[in-house]
Amino acid sequence: MGKLQVFDPALCCSTGVCGTEVDQALVSFSADVDWAKQNGAQIERFNLAQQPMAFAENAQVKDLLERSGQEGLPLILLDGEIVLTGRYPTRDELAEWLDIVAAPSLFTAQVAELVAIGAAIACNCEPCFKYHYDQARKLGVSNLDMRYAVDLAQKVKDTPARVMLDNAQRYLGPATSDTVAEAGSCCVTAPVTFVKPASKCC
Repeated sequence: MGKLQVFDPALCCSTGVCGTEVDQALVSFSADVDWAKQNGAQIERFNLAQQPMAFAENAQVKDLLERSGQEGLPLILLDGEIVLTGRYPTRDELAEWLDIVAAPSLFTAQVAELVAIGAAIACNCEPCFKYHYDQARKLGVSNLDMRYAVDLAQKVKDTPARVMLDNAQRYLGPATSDTVAEAGSCCVTAPVTFVKPASKCC
């Protein structure tokens, strides 16, 4: 397994994953570096803002900076040889360079049906649920695993609704039984007239 050196552009910290507006490429690469290290890889990162001498003392890096400036960064060296410039490598590229054998995919046909069952719950689609329930049964998925998928999807679905309701109650106070009965437009037979608001939030 080789040794990888990453010469980053000027970042606010060692990984660049900080602040309120984080570059998604940095987030992904940081996660990929952690994954590679967990699989035994040797990876060093050098930040131009914090470790300028590391750039000045490496002839290849210094030459690139003189020719291309920071646009040539990040610069990736594998055992002292340049393998990539101008962007961060993908996880697959790291695995290839560092001889990391990737774990087999967990996304089997059974897992796909559990995901679909959860999505059906989230979007209130009864035909979708029935179809993927039948498909999951044919693939040998247990009722218990489907129950886990349904319960998790419902929790994810309910959480923003509860947060929104709590937020509304902070402004308006708790709902009363009378207002709930009057506002339940999906459960009452009386026609409901929707009034267009004077302004829209989105």
